Amino acid sequence: MIGAAPDWGVYLVTDTAQCGGPQAVARTVVAARSAGVGAVQLRDPDANTRELAALGRALLAALSGAGIPLIVNDRVDVALAIGADGAHVGQRDLDPVDARRLLGPDRHLGLSVETVDQARAAGRLPPGTVNLLGVGPIRATASKPDAAPATGWDGFARICAATSIPCVAIGRVTAADAGQVRAAGGVGMAVISAICGQPDPAEATRRLRRAWRDAAGETVER
Repeated sequence: MIGAAPDWGVYLVTDTAQCGGPQAVARTVVAARSAGVGAVQLRDPDANTRELAALGRALLAALSGAGIPLIVNDRVDVALAIGADGAHVGQRDLDPVDARRLLGPDRHLGLSVETVDQARAAGRLPPGTVNLLGVGPIRATASKPDAAPATGWDGFARICAATSIPCVAIGRVTAADAGQVRAAGGVGMAVISAICGQPDPAEATRRLRRAWRDAAGETVER
């Protein structure tokens, strides 16, 4: 369960195919952990329930003791079964109110939104239902073939302004976008291909982390 507020600045969303298989996902998460990733979301829509649970347990082991939350995409049941820190649901997944009822008050619940209306609807949910909004796709992405049209940075800024729920940007976001995310009011960058499948996932994570800190004028080790 999540204690202190996570650092969402660099939020890794895993992609098993891009990483090169389940074992490579675990290696990628270990590398990202060593380089300062703030949170990890397990996403593998092609895995069956047992495969997803097994991969989730491997990632929990990889993150043990680091204070980095593991969030499970879509599958609230798997998140609960493996003792993950929370879940993330989309507009066509389990209703957030039902998801919160299952997760209880202490686990994290994220929600994907694509429009201002969806963000406002999330804000009308009972207080504490949703902790974070994943906003996008910022750019069209092959990681999610059924994704909505790209919001762009103007759309992202409008969504951030429409809700008091913290927002992270997702959808082909790179280190070069850190300033855009911060300027629009976002609290982080949710990235897939910027880390998964990179020749050096640790260095890719460091690059994202440096960019995120630099965009705020913070000092970070090089």
